[in-house]
Amino acid sequence: MKHLIDPSDLTKQELDEIISLAERIIADRGAWSEALKGRKLATLFYEPSTRTRLSFTAAMMELGGNVLGFSDAANSSVSKGESVEDTVRVVGCFADVIAMRHNLEGAPYVASQVSNVPIINAGDGSHSHPTQTLTDLLTITREIGRIDGITIGFCGDLRFGRTVHSLIKALTKYSDIRIRLIAPDELRLPDYIKSDVLDKLGMDYREVHTIEEVVSELDVLYMTRVQKERFLDEDEFDRVKDSFILDLAKLAGAKKDMAILHPLPRVNEILPEVDADPRAAYFRQVEYGKFVRMALIYCLLQWKDDPSHGMPAPEGVFADATLHCTNQKCICNHEHVAPLFHKTLEGVVRCHYCDSKIR
Repeated sequence: MKHLIDPSDLTKQELDEIISLAERIIADRGAWSEALKGRKLATLFYEPSTRTRLSFTAAMMELGGNVLGFSDAANSSVSKGESVEDTVRVVGCFADVIAMRHNLEGAPYVASQVSNVPIINAGDGSHSHPTQTLTDLLTITREIGRIDGITIGFCGDLRFGRTVHSLIKALTKYSDIRIRLIAPDELRLPDYIKSDVLDKLGMDYREVHTIEEVVSELDVLYMTRVQKERFLDEDEFDRVKDSFILDLAKLAGAKKDMAILHPLPRVNEILPEVDADPRAAYFRQVEYGKFVRMALIYCLLQWKDDPSHGMPAPEGVFADATLHCTNQKCICNHEHVAPLFHKTLEGVVRCHYCDSKIR
């Protein structure tokens, strides 16, 4: 069974196939209007969402399929204490594919272990958001014309930003990628992603404190919100916040064909004056998300019984009842699941559900 829980679940060939199909759908939307007639998508959204949930719904409807599910766990049997595993087993009797967003990290992975239909991770806590990653890749392809050889700057909350973590993992499958990390010290990219992903693969990356230091190099500027609630010291937030607000002045030295992306929603990190700039791609990015989700749903249903499109074999995963994950946002601390861990090449043990460091 093929699921999409993390960007690493897709091979480079599968990524290219999904992106290529999305391009074909954009070119001739009418040709796909009944491609999944009679099929059903279940959207299990345990936490609030506007863009992602509506994007999945629109995607399935444009393919001629139907949608069921819930947008508030309080209106489901979850409020009675039903586990993720049991919910997925039940919903799998009614649907052909399930898109799940959950506040607990690792919940979609747990679902994939018992589901008889493909599971799509629509975001789990601060952990992963692979369909946003597919959206980002399609947007880069449409706006820049290529992914190989780009220089991309990630700006804002790189510590907790699941969209940033997911896209960085996906970009490692492409060649000659240069990454610039623009963030305050408090919100820099986690060390484990730098060591286990960027350093391990020899990626070209550099950490800086302001947009202006690197804007002239960039083909893509990926903005995220600097979250005030992440700062223990409000004075510290006030000191750095303006460095990560994009205005036209900060774009003065940027390339004329650079693309500005944002996973949305934004608060004040991109001023409205930027919206009219032709480089502002974030609202076009929203529509690209619908098309890439159409392609993903279609591909997963085509791959469902194809052994050549199975899940990658987990490396170094083991169970150990003597170890404990302390991440209170991990599903292992809320539901009865096996205590699973994996060891990185550097010998660091991490929780298999949320990637938190154990020792």
